[in-house]
Amino acid sequence: MNKLFQVADKQVSTLLSVSGKQLKRLFITVSEKQGQPPGTMVYTGEQKAEPLRISVIDYDAASLSEEMDAAADSCVALKDTGSVSWINVTGLNDTDAISQIGSAFGIHPLVLEDILHTTQRPKLEDMGDYLFLVVRMLYVEPDTGGIHSEQMSFILTEKCLISFQERAGDVFDGVRDRIRKGHGRIRKMSSDYLLYVLMDAIVDNYFMILEKTGENIEEIEQRLMEDPNSMLLNELYAQKRELLYIRKAIWPLREAIGGLERGESKLLTDKISAYLRDLYDHTIQVIDTVETFRDMLSGVQDLYLSSMGQKTNQVMQVLTIIATIFIPLTFVAGIYGMNFENMPELGWKYSYPLVWAIMILITIGMLFYFRRKKWF
Repeated sequence: MNKLFQVADKQVSTLLSVSGKQLKRLFITVSEKQGQPPGTMVYTGEQKAEPLRISVIDYDAASLSEEMDAAADSCVALKDTGSVSWINVTGLNDTDAISQIGSAFGIHPLVLEDILHTTQRPKLEDMGDYLFLVVRMLYVEPDTGGIHSEQMSFILTEKCLISFQERAGDVFDGVRDRIRKGHGRIRKMSSDYLLYVLMDAIVDNYFMILEKTGENIEEIEQRLMEDPNSMLLNELYAQKRELLYIRKAIWPLREAIGGLERGESKLLTDKISAYLRDLYDHTIQVIDTVETFRDMLSGVQDLYLSSMGQKTNQVMQVLTIIATIFIPLTFVAGIYGMNFENMPELGWKYSYPLVWAIMILITIGMLFYFRRKKWF
């Protein structure tokens, strides 16, 4: 019994530990910003030691230039060129450099504050001379296999697209390769099309994340059908939290992309209207898939509870049958275990084997009756 309580206590501790870690990802308290005035640039993310690096890809239909470690002041000249410039800032802990970029492109201090406050809800803000877009980029950690969520912030101007991310590594390698090789229409289009292409890469990666999630759910369901046990509850609970984490990152994206599609900003040309509608449709499909997986997890949880209840019922059925068989046997043994002197069977030579024969016949008869009733 003590061992059983120890196992149960260990499982509860594991559940609480998993819950605490995942709730920390869902609801992050930002104590650094407490008491600071609006517009204060304080980085609140987890990647405190990530060095700031700026990469620049400047292109048009005929030419391409790329710089992997650009200086913040060198990005100022890019806003007046006739080509399209993609300025990607990795690492947000150097607030001075980000402030310098913000001043060069006329970015509002509250927008810079939102860029550094990395728990923003996906949103779109039309600031007149530029668009400010916040999304969540999801990808699978290569070491742990878990899902990592990172805030991506975009500043779209007429000829520049500035992206801010917390750490190195993203889902844009395919986009960079298309720009370098000149594949497709990306080199012939403006910066708004580049924003669409990057957003499309993020949304496409959502499908890969959900494919992995669907495989995990099917695996848990298959194992549950073969051998339901309490250890699967930990995996089921963790998967449910993981899906909630994905839903929190994806659900508000529909509103942001819908704002792009319906927006009347001068920075969005008519050429990308059809692409934004397609991106919006993909977002709706992602959300529908998330809701489907939530229903599947609820079904798997109900299946687990039903399986455990069925196993309990089977155990209780066996115990009930055993107890029912021993009731008449106990009755017979109780009668002949009484210490009365005037019991004629006590002095009979064959009384002992006769009592055994009667109890065996009662047991066989009851088992036959239970079997006929299909109780086991």
